[in-house]
Order: sequence, then structure tokens, then C-alpha cells
Amino acid sequence: MQLERAVDAYLRHISIERGLSEHTVAAYRRDLAGYIAWLTERGIRDSSEVTVVLVTAFAAERASAEPPPAASSLARLQSSVRGLHRFLAREGIETDDPTGRLRPPKAARRLPKALTIDQVERLLDAAGPQGGELEATELIGLRDRALLELLYATGARVSEVVQLDVDDLAHGDVVRVRGKGSKERIIPVGSYARSAIDAYLTRSRPELSRRGHATPRLFLGARGAPLSRQSAWLVIQHAAARAKLTAHVSPHTLRHSFATHLLQGGADVRVVQELLGHASVATTQIYTHVSVDTLRDVYATSHPRAR
Repeated sequence: MQLERAVDAYLRHISIERGLSEHTVAAYRRDLAGYIAWLTERGIRDSSEVTVVLVTAFAAERASAEPPPAASSLARLQSSVRGLHRFLAREGIETDDPTGRLRPPKAARRLPKALTIDQVERLLDAAGPQGGELEATELIGLRDRALLELLYATGARVSEVVQLDVDDLAHGDVVRVRGKGSKERIIPVGSYARSAIDAYLTRSRPELSRRGHATPRLFLGARGAPLSRQSAWLVIQHAAARAKLTAHVSPHTLRHSFATHLLQGGADVRVVQELLGHASVATTQIYTHVSVDTLRDVYATSHPRAR
């Protein structure tokens, strides 16, 4: 099959049949565009012409690029290429899978960066309306406080939160979140987040909604359109600057903090796994290392014979 047609078929498969997010599909599309361009430069235009030698050479060239790519980026690139050829073999389009011997790079195990509880509180306070602000800015402040409170209260991904509809909060103390693969999960919402959301829904969202076309989305921009992931990222950046936090803060920082604080408070790792929407508990267990580090620090400074 012509390479461009093969990639299109594979991307439709992972989008429609596997239900992967638009963000993930877009990342695979970028990776495979580079792969196809590399093959085309070598005169390869049909998937039947791809060999083990070519795939291995492509992976080796990308791994030795300057500056060196992050292990996670390289792993995703190889996953895209393997996924394409496995799909073609599974569908009977090609008889062989030339990526069978390709081994993904071993990614360095990095502990997620979490904020302290005090830092989270400073961040949340900085996101709300500030004293003496104009009414228009107050509307955005109410929205921003509700957004950050909900991110921290649920540990949801920013892509999941900006896709929420008002009806997903129908029960008040829980929220229905659609995660990777369109899997739904129910997450409790604490009183602080509920209060912030109620204030936003009562005093801010009706006015923001009036400025744009009708949409069921929970979080709206200044002109009434659904809030984007990029805009949500900027909300957090502005709040972090206001709170004078020197550590890097992103939407995922609040997700990390949510998991870490739950485990430090005694939550079972499998409960945290369910709340985060992780398919495997092994993914969640990385957060237990953060808690162990905290225990080690407390032990080292508190026990009389620790040193």
C-alpha cells in the first residue's frame, strides 16, 4: 500500500476504533510524517518495501540526533512506527511486520514534581478575583479559580477538564470525566471546589455564555467559546506568577500534587489509580516513591540514630 494511504488508514483506526484522543492522534501523525519523509528520501514509497534494516536504521538515526531527543519522545516515535506496521500486518495488507525486533528505549524513571499543600493553596488563591478588579476581570477570576480548584480536587488531566459539560456536574459532589480511550470515571468533588464552581456557574458563566454561541461546555473563554487546553495552561502560568512560585507549574503539576497528597494522607494506591484513570497500578505506584522520599526525610531529621 502507498505509504501515505497506509498512514491515513492507521490514523483512522486509532482515532475511530481505538478511541484515542485528538492530541494523541496528532502526535502520531507528526511522528509518522517524519518517518514517511525519511523513507521517501531513500526511494521507498510503498509499505511492502520497508525492511527490518530500514526500520532499524531510522530508529538508530533518530536516537543519535543532535540535540539528543528525550527518551519519552523517542519511545513515542518508535511506538508510532511499530503501531503502523503491526496494523498493516494484522489487517492483512502486508505479510510481515518489519518492526518485530525493534526495542523501545529505556526511559529514565523520573519522579513527578508535586507542590506542597501550602504552595497549592497560594496558587488557588492567586487564581481568584483580586481586590479592586473591574467586573469583566472578576468574571474571568471566578472561572480561573473554579478551573484550578477542580483540577486539584479531581486530579483530572487538563484535556479532560476542558471537555467537561455542565451536565457532567449534575450530581454536585461528583464529576463524570471522560479519559483516554473514551473511558468514563466518576470522581468526588470536595467542598472547596464545589463552592468555587457554584460561584462561577452563578455569577460568571451566564455572562460569558451570552457573549458567544450556545455550548454545553463547562468552562468558557472571555468571548463565550469553550476554553482550550492552551488557555487553561496560561491560566495556571498567570496564577503561579501571581503566587510567586519559583517551581515550574503546569496542569499536570496539579495532577501530580493531587496523587501525592492523597497517598501522603493514607489513601490506598488502588483507589488513587481509579481516581487518576490509570489502566495499570504500576503507573500510579511512581507516586508512592514521592511519599517514601518524604518519609525518608522525616526519618533522617527526627530519629536520634538515623545518622
